[in-house]
Amino acid sequence: MDNLLTTTLAAAVPDVQTVTRDGMALGALPHGVTERRRPLHLDSRGSLQEVFSNAWDPEEAPLQYVYMFSVRPGCVKGWGLHKLHDDRYFLISGEMLLVLYDVRPDSPTCGKVATIMLSEQDRRLVTIPAFVWHADHNIGTKDAVLINMPTRLYDSAEPDKYRLPVDTPLIPYSFGGATGG
Repeated sequence: MDNLLTTTLAAAVPDVQTVTRDGMALGALPHGVTERRRPLHLDSRGSLQEVFSNAWDPEEAPLQYVYMFSVRPGCVKGWGLHKLHDDRYFLISGEMLLVLYDVRPDSPTCGKVATIMLSEQDRRLVTIPAFVWHADHNIGTKDAVLINMPTRLYDSAEPDKYRLPVDTPLIPYSFGGATGG
């Protein structure tokens, strides 16, 4: 029995630390990506949770435009990139993996892929800077519904949106056969 234990442990690979002592994910997010968690206030009538306030950071771009979008279960929306604005995501319902790829030449995280798990249990405002490729992968069983508050108004004549296919070889990430575009 001791030989079996020794043999299997010798072949095993130990886990590495993935979270801090307070449960925050380790691993660098692309430079400039921010996560802002706000408390959920519950009482007998229901709940309240703040989504956005310019009072949180006076340097933050003011609210310009707000829209809601959804991603069906198992689907991916992306890859997308903006040159002129940041996106600010807030998940309302569902579960989604936000995948980020930094291609900014002057960024300390250039060439890095990072993921952020968004869920109803841990809502937060995530800011995605311009020139960071991002894709939205619904890993849940119901539609993922999000609010986006980009830092620039939408220009229908010249949309600030650049796309790559989900399975592009230019980004070192695989969605494991998930559908989308």
